[in-house]
Order: sequence, then C-alpha cells, then structure tokens
Amino acid sequence: MDAVFSRINRSDHQQIAEITRFLRANDLNIDTTVDVFITVSRNEKLVACGGIAGNIIKCVAISEEVRGEGLALTLATELVNLAYERHHSHLFIYTKTKNESLFKNCGFYPIADVPGIVVLMENSACRLQRYAKQLSQLRQPGQKIGSIVMNANPFTRGHQYLVRQAAAQCDWLHLFLVKEDNSRFPYEDRLQLVLSGTQDIANLTVHPGSEYMISRATFPCYFIKDQGVADDCYTEIDLKIFRQYLAPALGVTHRFVGTEPFCTVTAKYNHDMGYWLETPSLPSPPISLVEIERLKYQNTAISASWVRKLLAQGDADTIRKLVPPATCHYLQRLLAQRAQKTANAEKNAPSAKNASPAKNASPAKNAPPEKNPALF
Repeated sequence: MDAVFSRINRSDHQQIAEITRFLRANDLNIDTTVDVFITVSRNEKLVACGGIAGNIIKCVAISEEVRGEGLALTLATELVNLAYERHHSHLFIYTKTKNESLFKNCGFYPIADVPGIVVLMENSACRLQRYAKQLSQLRQPGQKIGSIVMNANPFTRGHQYLVRQAAAQCDWLHLFLVKEDNSRFPYEDRLQLVLSGTQDIANLTVHPGSEYMISRATFPCYFIKDQGVADDCYTEIDLKIFRQYLAPALGVTHRFVGTEPFCTVTAKYNHDMGYWLETPSLPSPPISLVEIERLKYQNTAISASWVRKLLAQGDADTIRKLVPPATCHYLQRLLAQRAQKTANAEKNAPSAKNASPAKNASPAKNAPPEKNPALF
C-alpha cells in the first residue's frame, strides 16, 4: 500500500499524542518547539515523521521496517518543501551521528559535530564559508582583537561595563548579538539598545545576529536524554563553529565574558569555553578567554534576569539604576503600555453593581432593601 503523507499541527492533540508514542518507540522525545509535523502512514500505521521548528528540521524518525525503501529522502523533501512554504530556505538539522550519511543523501552538509553523538548539518555546502568571507570584510588591524557574544535581554549597565572593559583592552572589539525569537525582548529592539548603549565606543563593531551563533533555546535535546550531555554538546558545537569559522575571519585573538555567580549552566559554559577556545587539538588558532568581574549594584551582580524580574514587578525606580538611559526609556514605555492596557481592561470590565442579574433569578429571601448609592 502506498504511503500517506499528512501535515499535523501542534494543536491536533490526538495526532500529537500518537507522534509522541512513535518517537518514544524510536528512542526520541518530542521537541516542544516543533510547530508542524509531517507524518507517513501505511495501513493506518505511523511509520515515519519529522517536524519543523522555524528553520530547523527536528524529530525525524523512521521505523526499522521501512528503512532502505527511499522513504527518508521523500520525507526530507516534504520537510524542505514545507519549510520553504513557511519562508525558511536556510535550513539546519541536528541528528544522531549514525544518521549523517542519510541526510547527506538529502542535500545536507555537516558543519560541526560531537563525535559519536550529534552532528549539525545545513542544506548548503558553502553558505557558512560565504558568511565567514562576508565577516572578513569587517576585519580590523591590530594585535589584540577581542570578541563578545551576548543576548542582551535586555541590555544592562552590566553589559555596557563588560563591553567598555573589553574594548579598553583591545585594538578592536567585535560584539555578536544572538539572534533568536525566544528572548523576552525582540531581536530588533535588543539590537537598537546595544547600539545606543555602545555608540561612544570607537573601536567596536556590533554585528547583526547570525544563525551560526547557536542558541541554547533552539538546540535540540530530544535525542539526548541526559541534560548534562545535551548542554556539553551545545557548548562544543557552538564553540567549534565560532573558533573554526567566525573568529579566523575577523582575526579574533580573545573572547571576553562576565563572571557568572547565578546560573550554574552558564558558569559551566564559561568554564568549558576555556577548553574549546584554547585547546590545540582543533585545526584553527587558539583564542584566549578573558573573564571580567561583573558590575555590581548594592553588592549584587547586575544581570538581565534581575531587570526582567523588576519589570514584572513594575519597579521602575530600581530598573533605572541597572540599565543605560536608552534601555530605561524602552522599559518605561513597556510599563506605561502595560498600565494603560490594565486600565482599559478594568474600564471595560462590567462592575459587580452593573452586572446583569441572572435570568429568572429572584431576590434572596429576607435580603435587606437595596440602598441608593446616591445617598453615600
């Protein structure tokens, strides 16, 4: 019987439950970032599936019983076509190392891997090299060329301090802003806040976000059951791409980070960064890691998470002390919009005294006579 291909949206809970069971039977978990799946069925039995999350193909699984029939190529083609329909032409896939040859046959090429565990592939043999060549046009002269990678979610005085300290130690500094839609604040807003907060630093280039700056939020863990192993894989792939492609294009010799007193995952990433940037085992020049003490306010390190918490609490006074003027004005507008929205909701909500009585409701027995509000 011919295979039946179907598109399943995330909102179809019954079908998603079936996909979840199928993935588990193939030693995979479902990835919550997938927006839509393509399933393949025979005789009403699910035999293959794959999903799309933005421009990343995820959760590809094929039953043993149909492997070798060319179904993988057809499924991959359907997934690519679906991604194109959703206006994504630059595609990535994370997959188990053992599946690398399968996706090579589907037009994907490896760009970084963790041997024996995971490989990151994209649907171009030269796109990453082209991006590195574009970066090289922004290369600056000097012996000490620094770099910073940040989310700036939002941009704080702590970020500003780190950039200024790094720039003071370098002939030139390159700042990369992570481009992801999972941040609390939109990428374009974060970029403008960074540009506003660093405009007085002469030896700085702020680079627009790149999909080659791997985001922890988009890194898949659905086929790596151990979260610690998944974090290590993310770190290795992210830093291999940076060291082997991006840093050489700009002549980067140093990478700067702030100390991390709060988040153990980020602290471990910073620690592991030292190995992946400085180890001589990779085929690219080593990069020195420089850790700078966080700027503090009232003996507490300033962090974006602190600012986000204060924003949720509506504490504009403390926020003003933790962020540069442009960020402060931006957050004040958000607070004002939130206050206006709340006021409008309260204004439009029916009050208890104006609420319509329930149909067929009768006065409560022995209820006191209603008082005239005009008398109060």
